Amino acid sequence: MSNSSEATFARDLGLFDATMIGVGAMIGAGIFVLTGIAAGESGPASLLAFALNGAVTLLTAFAYAELASAIPRAGGGYSFVRMAFPGALGFTSGWMLWFAYTVACSLYALGFAGYFWEFFLKYFPGPTQGLFGIAGEHIPILVVTLLVGLAFIRLNIRGAEVTGKAENALTLAKMAVLGIFIVYGLRRVFAAPDVAADNFTPFFPLGGGGVLVAMGLTFIAFEGYDLIATVAEEIKEPERNIPRATFIALAITVTMYLLILFVSLGAVDAGGRPTWEFLGEYKETAIVRAAEDFMPTFGVVIIVFGGLLSTMSALNATVLASSRVAFSMARDNWLPREMSKIHPERRTPRAAIIVTGVILLGMALTLPIETVGSAASLIFLLTFALVNLAVIALRRKMPELPRVYRVPLYPLTPILGIALNVFLALYQFKFQPMAWYVTAGWVIFGLLIYFAHFEKIAAVAEPQVLVPSQRPFEAPPDYAVIVPLHNPDNVEVLLDFARPIAEARGRRLVAISVVEVPRQLPIHEGMRFTHHREPLVRQAREYADERGIELETDLVIAHHAHHGILEAADRHQAEVLLMGWKGFTDTRERIFGEVADQVIRFAPCDLMLLKLVGNAQFRRCLFPTAGGPHAQLAAEFLNALAREFDMEVTTGYVVPPDATPRQRAEAERWMEKTLTHVDPKLVVEKRLIEARSVPGGLALASRDFDLVVIGAAKEPLFHKVLLGEIPEKVARHSPTSVLVVKRYEGTVKSLVKRLMG
Repeated sequence: MSNSSEATFARDLGLFDATMIGVGAMIGAGIFVLTGIAAGESGPASLLAFALNGAVTLLTAFAYAELASAIPRAGGGYSFVRMAFPGALGFTSGWMLWFAYTVACSLYALGFAGYFWEFFLKYFPGPTQGLFGIAGEHIPILVVTLLVGLAFIRLNIRGAEVTGKAENALTLAKMAVLGIFIVYGLRRVFAAPDVAADNFTPFFPLGGGGVLVAMGLTFIAFEGYDLIATVAEEIKEPERNIPRATFIALAITVTMYLLILFVSLGAVDAGGRPTWEFLGEYKETAIVRAAEDFMPTFGVVIIVFGGLLSTMSALNATVLASSRVAFSMARDNWLPREMSKIHPERRTPRAAIIVTGVILLGMALTLPIETVGSAASLIFLLTFALVNLAVIALRRKMPELPRVYRVPLYPLTPILGIALNVFLALYQFKFQPMAWYVTAGWVIFGLLIYFAHFEKIAAVAEPQVLVPSQRPFEAPPDYAVIVPLHNPDNVEVLLDFARPIAEARGRRLVAISVVEVPRQLPIHEGMRFTHHREPLVRQAREYADERGIELETDLVIAHHAHHGILEAADRHQAEVLLMGWKGFTDTRERIFGEVADQVIRFAPCDLMLLKLVGNAQFRRCLFPTAGGPHAQLAAEFLNALAREFDMEVTTGYVVPPDATPRQRAEAERWMEKTLTHVDPKLVVEKRLIEARSVPGGLALASRDFDLVVIGAAKEPLFHKVLLGEIPEKVARHSPTSVLVVKRYEGTVKSLVKRLMG
């Protein structure tokens, strides 16, 4: 009997990863670009502006935490509003959010250009000033903006990805850069507290209205935590980790923002001028000017480099985010279907990226940076107001949703969030009406095409709650033997090896296959690619039916194959995992291959790694061993396999050709010890293998056998040696099939991984 398979999503992002997504998106170009602008608009009271923005952001963060944990669907705010308001309002939320991310791209492209030329002005002043003298300052900035924008548009089209670990490292590096800046600034403040105090007097040089202006201009710097919600389907234990990651990211970011602004205002000696005027004059490069005043030369280089890194990473992330929103809207029939198509080779939504890129470049090349920043802040404020409204609407429309996290003081908190976001949005008209004109024009244009065309098309595709089949609240299933399937030629052999192990232990047998999704796509888009793996699963079920095997199957959707395998092992409570190996790798850095290497390192269960050669009948088996827990487990598995395949077993031990009688006697003792773990009913021989090299002797002797079963070494010599030098060399160089067995020992690394998960 066999059951039908159900596609499930692999959640490979833990609390730390999710937090870094939020922190990385928030601590980016915004703080580098907007610090000087905020100081120029409100003076020392910009500190209050940033603190109040943090409070306003917290109100909406409550809403995101509830919705993303209850509805872990990729798409973030757009998905929530669309679910609450499936008509014109839902369309408008996606339309605005697409534009907001695109406008943010423009801000980051302009910020990169500013830091780019700041670097050349600082270290190559002659040629740079000469260029500015000929072309002016505006044209070089626009040229660099155009080039960097095109570069990242092309990068996203080509599908180049930055792995989660690299993103985490980049975020930590940016935090380190800003941490150095803060430390040097605080040293100056503590060294001259009277001067620092004077820099904050008067605190409201431009009145209370300046605070509101600064809040509107800089609100975009607090956007980013919402990206945690856009990858909700990829986060482990979303009902628990999404709220925690959201609030931790916000706490880290607001604290760093306030410290950066504090030292920028308090530590700079502006030569008698008010510090806030000095910072406001230099706008997006104000942090560099502040660093020049109280940091050594190397520190200025670090800050400039940090600004370049931050603007590049933020630009890349927002190009990805904005095109993803456009892609999602096209998939929902609210934009042309062409924008929902995935390139067959690159596996990226090329049309959505190109259209997004054209808009962002048009904005960056035609509007000043203040207008760009204000327009982005304005649209995010309006979008966040809709998200708060969605909390109220979904509480009424879907009271049955399992809300593990709930907004505190409901409904006061979302109502206050709506009011404050709308107030700040309306106030922006007073100081930046162009941002409102641009936003209103975009919304009106969107509504016109919605009612003229997309309303009828989208009416047949009502939104549905997509909750991946993770079964987080059910009791853990019985333990299982898991078999990942990749090569159709090996499906039957792998099942033949796994079945006797499962029967001997009384465990379920589960065959899985992983559908890999490019990092540029939300993980639920893997549903489009399941047809690539369904034949494998179907082949396994048909073979199981023929042989009368009890088999469960599972299609796992993941960004990386090893994440999918490990996720399935956790979900199915794997006791043994049996996977195939092709016998070689293409790079020196990998031993068994990227997928196998990662699984060997982190598999939470006993592991069987099988290299298959030819179509052997597995009648004769070589079982070399030097003892240890892995060898004992190998003997246990061999007992079941030998009975299944009616194998003759030979235990072998390698001795030098000139071995002494004592060495040969020691070898005999080890073979006798090995036989104590082998079923006495099996036909077993002993063989002394004469060779100078243990792995070489075993590989040579294996020519007389159909299968070599070998346990991992007790203590690998190096971290890179996963199973021990001898088993790995035998597995790689033997001309026959090899099965390497590794007992799960619950290492500290595995424990830490589980705790961080």
